[in-house]
Amino acid sequence: MDIRIDPCRLSGTVTPPASKSMAHRLIIAAALSGGVSTIHNVSTSKDIEATLRCMAAMGAGVEQTDHRALRIHGLGHSVPQRFDAAQLPHFDCGESGSTLRFLIPIALAVAGGGVFTGQGRLMERPQQPYFDLFRENGISYHLENGTLTVQGRLTAGEYRLPGNVSSQFFTGLLFALSLLDEPSTIISTTALESADYIRMTIDAMKTAGISVTTSADGRSFHVKPSPYAAFEASVEADWSQAGFWYAANFLDNQVQLNGLNPRSAQGDMVISELYWKLARPGDTEIDVSGCPDLLPPLAVMAAVRSGTTRFVNAARLRMKESDRLATVHQLLTALGGRSEEGADFLTVHGAPALAGGTVDGANDHRIVMAAAIAATACSGPITILGAQAVSKSYPDFFEVYQSLGGAIHVL
Repeated sequence: MDIRIDPCRLSGTVTPPASKSMAHRLIIAAALSGGVSTIHNVSTSKDIEATLRCMAAMGAGVEQTDHRALRIHGLGHSVPQRFDAAQLPHFDCGESGSTLRFLIPIALAVAGGGVFTGQGRLMERPQQPYFDLFRENGISYHLENGTLTVQGRLTAGEYRLPGNVSSQFFTGLLFALSLLDEPSTIISTTALESADYIRMTIDAMKTAGISVTTSADGRSFHVKPSPYAAFEASVEADWSQAGFWYAANFLDNQVQLNGLNPRSAQGDMVISELYWKLARPGDTEIDVSGCPDLLPPLAVMAAVRSGTTRFVNAARLRMKESDRLATVHQLLTALGGRSEEGADFLTVHGAPALAGGTVDGANDHRIVMAAAIAATACSGPITILGAQAVSKSYPDFFEVYQSLGGAIHVL
């Protein structure tokens, strides 16, 4: 779907969708439990559908009790429950990196492995930290033509992996190792990036009765095995999606945000601090290693501020749904902004306004949403190619946008 957005100001009240990151984690914890759990305020998106589909493939039952609540029938206290090695379960992860990386070790613990497929760039995203651990522990893996097959026995013990690739590897291991018979320890061999996402995982596990102890330096995690207990919980609003509405306000729109938890474990809550940092004129630098998903809205804010903004420690953004350092640069350039990309940075030069133009959404939900927000600061209309990509995380984004006064035309 291609759309044209005419410049106009947005005004009104928005409650961001439920946190996709926490919903993934609570769904998995519920599916691993020995009972029936209820999770309220779940925003359906392509990524959440992928996790639900994969947990069902593992044997969990999923019911939608209303449009925002799920009842999940857990696998039971018989976990791990070995499948026939010749009948490994198949997991279609869609385009969800969280689903894929969380489920790989869980499948080993529960089913002795699995066959994983995905769409878009998903199967190109790096899995090397897992592969290194698999070689050390005698677990076989084979990646060919977009299909990853892993098979073997996950055992308790000490697992060491780099913390500067993705916190998702730590989350997958935390869930999986807690299912085994003996305690385990996970150690980060580098400084740990996106540590707040691991804290979200630990919070979700705690909801299901699982205890994880974190070392004083925050770089090692001790997992004590225990059966997952059924629970009832509600998913809080998503700070990463709120980032786009923060950007809208930075661009002189009037959007009031409701439903956000100011004490959230979500690392993207930092958007509230970065907003004011960018509001101050002059050159500045922002480290996005702990909040990579915020780069698109932050870059739009930087494009219209007074001063030059340098976003650093951003190499991981090249392996998202798109190469986000490249596609954010292309987005700004297409609209008349000025930026330069490097191997692990993006520099954005502020200007009073943007001109408008045509933006390739690059099959990336965050690029599409950033472009839509940028349209409010353009002197002319913008065209967004592939706007349907928002369905990955925020399916009703454009409905909300229009309710705030946005002028959208489907081409």
